[in-house]
Amino acid sequence: MNYETMSELLDVATVCKNDENVKVLILTGAGEKAFVAGADISQMQDMRPAEALSFMELGNETMRFIETMPKPSIAAVNGYALGGGNEIALACDVRFASENALFGQPEISLGMMPGWGGTLRLPRLIGMGRAKELIMGGAHIDAKRAYEIGLVNRVLPADQLMAEARKFAAKLAGLPGFALKMIKHSVNFGYDLALDNAIRLEVESCALCFSTGDQKEGMKAFLEKRKPAFTGR
Repeated sequence: MNYETMSELLDVATVCKNDENVKVLILTGAGEKAFVAGADISQMQDMRPAEALSFMELGNETMRFIETMPKPSIAAVNGYALGGGNEIALACDVRFASENALFGQPEISLGMMPGWGGTLRLPRLIGMGRAKELIMGGAHIDAKRAYEIGLVNRVLPADQLMAEARKFAAKLAGLPGFALKMIKHSVNFGYDLALDNAIRLEVESCALCFSTGDQKEGMKAFLEKRKPAFTGR
């Protein structure tokens, strides 16, 4: 992952956000070896601090965009997810991993540290102690261990990974889009708020769902004991 590919990822995510026909974003790696093996060390080796700052800011802009975009995102981790690769997966809402996937933040072995949100999102997901162990020690963990500590949601055979990711994406795409957006917003932004403020955010977000046709259809279908026909409005 270098400056150019990170810019491309941000561009693609922006297109997906603005395209009404795109309901869910799935990120995966080309081939079978890696999701994202990490940043391009050859490009980073001779960076001055100001250049590194610019690169880290672009990466964080991209991660934050994916994390906060109103549409759900799924990381289908099909191999190495190291350093920046793990941070990209962390920015997604859900992480599915193939059995051969490897995760880690090995930046310490390069004389640096995570710069795309690894020290922030990883502790929130797996706890501060486990996150410090991974980041400070720079170790890799396999998919089974990643599942055990809550880093990934599912572990699948490699030949089933994309099928299951698409199946889950299709399920989400058929659900009320506004309610999904409000759920994501409440979870993401409520997490760091004081409890009373977080409750207020949830209450107001829930109330806004009652302005949609999908809420009316969902409740009507429930009372009529039929499958709802959501329209995304």
